[in-house]
Amino acid sequence: MEGAAAAAGGSAVSRPGLAFELKIPFPSSSLAQIALGSLAPDPEPRKEGISKELDVTEDILHVRWRADEARILRVSINSFLEHLCLVVETMDLFGPPVA
Repeated sequence: MEGAAAAAGGSAVSRPGLAFELKIPFPSSSLAQIALGSLAPDPEPRKEGISKELDVTEDILHVRWRADEARILRVSINSFLEHLCLVVETMDLFGPPVA
């Protein structure tokens, strides 16, 4: 479609990027920090077209994505949720951190 618009003398309209935000509550701020430490090191496999930011506020893990395409965004979110499930299951298995 972009090629057809350019060939016709027009310009292709680029649509704005997509964004998605997820807030995950944890029982404590220390568990949210542990989750952040476990999930943050995983960079996006694709360098272009997607970005992911993670941070913690009190006991909430915040994750924000920006992507150029819905497919890339969906794959990234699905992968993140699989890793998040593994982290939460591991926390449940081993119990709260010892202070």
